[in-house]
Amino acid sequence: MPEPAQPTLSELFAAHPRDAGWTGFLLAQARRPGPVLWVQERMAILESGRVHPPGLALPGLIHVEVRDARSALWAMEEGLRCGSLALVVGELWGDPAALDFTATRRLAVAAERSGVACWLVRLGGSANLSGARMRWRVASLPSLANPLDPKAPGAPAWEAELFRARGAPPGRWSLACEAGTTHSLRLVADARDRTLDGVGAGIGRARRRSA
Repeated sequence: MPEPAQPTLSELFAAHPRDAGWTGFLLAQARRPGPVLWVQERMAILESGRVHPPGLALPGLIHVEVRDARSALWAMEEGLRCGSLALVVGELWGDPAALDFTATRRLAVAAERSGVACWLVRLGGSANLSGARMRWRVASLPSLANPLDPKAPGAPAWEAELFRARGAPPGRWSLACEAGTTHSLRLVADARDRTLDGVGAGIGRARRRSA
């Protein structure tokens, strides 16, 4: 699964506005230690729910609630000026006027200057013009089989589609939590057959389907 060459702005679209499964996929992208700044605008909270910090198992999580998209973008850009953060996450609802190419370009430049990765989560939004270097669609898949109890759910799984990226081809992957971890992913077989075919790029084996 491709990754940006340096910390930058990536954009994530939830397959359904109320499918919060993308959270596990996103948290696995935190590659460096340090606190995480998580910004939510009011409409994202009303439509999809407020972040519950104890449930994320992120020591030092900084959760910020703001009234609108303009305030969220400002808080994210300010957070990216702090090089000690591990990750900056912002949740926006719909297609606010403040979220234009200039705003996303500013986030990308700020992330690249500070070396802090930034993820812009779009809930119920359209994939319009953006300065994000990578753009993903993420949907929850049925959990994997539980090796200890066939009636219990196993590791959570997702389908992640990279539909636009700078310097990488598009693709689609089935992913699951690595055994014994919370924020580490591995490639798994397609949910329809669970067979393995091919080699994943450094994090497991799985079949890759072209987009």
